[in-house]
Amino acid sequence: MADVLTLSGIRKRYGGGKAPLVEVLHGIDLALAEGEFAALIGPSGSGKSTLLNIMGLLEPPSEGRLIIAGEAAHDLGDDARTRLRNRYLGFIFQFHHLLPAFSALENVLMPVFAGRGRVDAADRARAAELLERVGLAAHAYKQPVQLSGGQQQRVAIVRALMARPRLVLADEPTGNLDTQTAADVFALMREINRIDGTTFLIVTHDARLADTCERQVRLVDGALKH
Repeated sequence: MADVLTLSGIRKRYGGGKAPLVEVLHGIDLALAEGEFAALIGPSGSGKSTLLNIMGLLEPPSEGRLIIAGEAAHDLGDDARTRLRNRYLGFIFQFHHLLPAFSALENVLMPVFAGRGRVDAADRARAAELLERVGLAAHAYKQPVQLSGGQQQRVAIVRALMARPRLVLADEPTGNLDTQTAADVFALMREINRIDGTTFLIVTHDARLADTCERQVRLVDGALKH
């Protein structure tokens, strides 16, 4: 099975100049296979958010190699990283970041509009189909304030899937939900992974949810523990 993401010797340092240089990631080696469903776990301050930002092409590593879907991404400029991110990656966050002035359907369409500057009938049909798939067809034209927390997070999941990403990075996607809703949202992501083969890497502090993943990647003090 091919790897959708490969990290080799990834290091990240901050500071320099008059500020002391601090290294927060220490030579990370990690591969995620196509269709994998994995959890990234570890204590607060271990470097999980920094690692996720590098995987998501939101910031470059200080050292090392990053390959996404066979394309080298570690030394790209900002514009090239943005294009690669839009092509291969989807994101889900703890706080939904839905735009309050737009409907659920319009929020789902935002990644397409951001990438192309327009949406067409096929895009609208896909967005509607995805919302139906997660049980939100009747809520497509509601604004986020009219939705429950779990419904808003399902909209956020659909938005992440809109551009057919190879890899979805989820940063504490259930951290703002009650226990049952969190379990339901997690099950939805697992179902999408199983049916569509989309790779998921999920940062979570919930050990029960992490235990349902096929694999746990543990980060402690900027280094992977096996």
